[in-house]
Amino acid sequence: MSTARSAKTLLFLEDDRDLQTLVCTFLREKGYQVTPARSAAEAREVLQSKPVDAAIVDGLLPGMTGADFIRELRKTKPGLPVLFASAFWKDLKSHELLTRQLGVARVVHKPYRPEELAVWLEQLFAVAPPPPPEAQDEEDAEPVDDFAASLALLSADYGAKLPERLATLQALLGKGRHGDAAALDEAYGVVHKLHGTAGSYGFREVSITAGALEDVLRPVKTGGTLDWARVDAGFRALEDRVSLPVLTPELEPEEAVVAAMGTLLVVDEDAAVLADAKRMGEREGVRVVTAATPQEACATVERQWVDGALLHMGEAGLATASALRAMEGHQSLPLAFSSTGGGLQERVRAAHAGASLFLPRPFTQQDFATAAERLVATRRLERAKVMVVDDDPEAVRALSQALVSDAVEVVGLENAYGLLDALAQHRPDLLLLDVQMPGPSGFDLCRILRLTPEWQELPVLLITAQVGLEFRLAAFQAGADDYLAKPVLKEELRARVHARLERARLSRERTERDALTGLMLRRPFVEAVATRLSEARRSDKPLALCFLDVDHFKKVNDQHGHLAGDRVLMRLGRLLGARFRREDLRARWGGEEFVVALLGETPESAKEILSRTAEELSAMTFEGDAGGTFHVTFSAGLAVAPGDGTTLDELLRVADARLYRAKENGRNRIEAE
Repeated sequence: MSTARSAKTLLFLEDDRDLQTLVCTFLREKGYQVTPARSAAEAREVLQSKPVDAAIVDGLLPGMTGADFIRELRKTKPGLPVLFASAFWKDLKSHELLTRQLGVARVVHKPYRPEELAVWLEQLFAVAPPPPPEAQDEEDAEPVDDFAASLALLSADYGAKLPERLATLQALLGKGRHGDAAALDEAYGVVHKLHGTAGSYGFREVSITAGALEDVLRPVKTGGTLDWARVDAGFRALEDRVSLPVLTPELEPEEAVVAAMGTLLVVDEDAAVLADAKRMGEREGVRVVTAATPQEACATVERQWVDGALLHMGEAGLATASALRAMEGHQSLPLAFSSTGGGLQERVRAAHAGASLFLPRPFTQQDFATAAERLVATRRLERAKVMVVDDDPEAVRALSQALVSDAVEVVGLENAYGLLDALAQHRPDLLLLDVQMPGPSGFDLCRILRLTPEWQELPVLLITAQVGLEFRLAAFQAGADDYLAKPVLKEELRARVHARLERARLSRERTERDALTGLMLRRPFVEAVATRLSEARRSDKPLALCFLDVDHFKKVNDQHGHLAGDRVLMRLGRLLGARFRREDLRARWGGEEFVVALLGETPESAKEILSRTAEELSAMTFEGDAGGTFHVTFSAGLAVAPGDGTTLDELLRVADARLYRAKENGRNRIEAE
């Protein structure tokens, strides 16, 4: 047991006797000296009779609020650390009042677990710092993941500023040696940020050495005496590390032009299977290219873009998977295997080879459609948005640059009090939160989000210098999905973020996407259009909304069969999904009706865009269930905000009326006036 911890005395002001018993027992077991009080009067007696190192104050006390008691406390003990526990103070404005005006160190939400209190007390007293990461032998070190060229410039800039930061730190330590407590506190902050951020820029040894110096400086935060010999040694060690080289990034390979409806590579030694795959691809609106050997497959991928590969399970298929994944720029190529067996052993081998899908053999049209849709969707994910919240701007920059790519957009936020507004504006797919920030902590923000229906499902990853059991319990109890330890390893950061984004995407696909067309369902479309309308108003841009309907669709079902009708809807859905920008919205409204929202388009430009789509659909040839071929067209009505309305209901009414007029005027046309 730590002697530093056993010396800490806590005042626990809580009128719930059962909670007092639980928390006092737990904290005493951890080595703290806990004196309970059930009223403000009892707490005053405790404070007059003995010194305390910190206070835990409940938000609602007999006869007064916890906030009022803290105001009173600040008159005599302005610097006493206080943890504030409450079931009511859960919004960001309340956090700002408590932390900025009343000087509360942390706000803990009820119901809480004793482990969560222990986490914040350890941070408050810094009695159990996490050990620095173990140094690796050079020959055992993992290879460094290359970054975008911009990160190399940022890393170089960060490295160039390290001597300046050290000079600042040296000056602050000099003042602190002569009794300037404020300078020592600022010095601790400099070292803390170096510990948490330098590793993210590639200066891992600087981060580790700064962490060791942070341990030496911890008495600054607890009122203890510094060992100046150790401080000087730690500073010299840090000074020696700033000359580490900056990582040299490599530019990402330039993407080839992507076929609009998707291109699938099918590799099989059986010519009949390849012919069937080509025929199925035509029916699904997917371009199929074929190869019989691993060598042919690699040559095909070198010549053109493919969205995924469907391979025959066996030694040749496994060799093809290995060869494709070894090609530069194709390490993440989506793969599927087909097999007549499909036993556990084969599926394990397929998973090890990187397959994301396993099909029976021979595969049906539906099997092929599922594989094509899954592989193409995986290759062409819509750009996900990640929000990074950290009070250290250097950390925000480092994390952002580590994650940003063609598939991920990153938004940084340095003020946690603005989180809810930022979420409403940017609507991220994942949130990265630093645990220890001025004002609301990562735990606090997690709890606030989990109490807000709109953000209850948002994936949240915490970033922390603590990874002990108590922290992990508190993190998950607060509602976090995962956590990352500082210094953040870029490879791990990317892997965890991408895994969470993929799970969130699959969840949305199941709940927000129409299974037949792949387009949004009505409810998520309505929610998304509301956001687009707000954006259009803020940026003073038009927003075009189009209602479209397949002409004579009942006749298609009656004359050519319902499966043929489904193929029409599926092909139209995929056409709409492929022909617009990522920020545009497309949905199946119901039956044969579809709706499209185009931000920034005028009536003229929107009509031109939709006219091209109509021409493509009319040129497609469909096959009936009993044979024979046929063609289809659609009619559409177009409304544009703000001229035709400023709400979704108004735009839908206008667009629906114009759709009806298009059908009255002969169909296969778009009415925009």
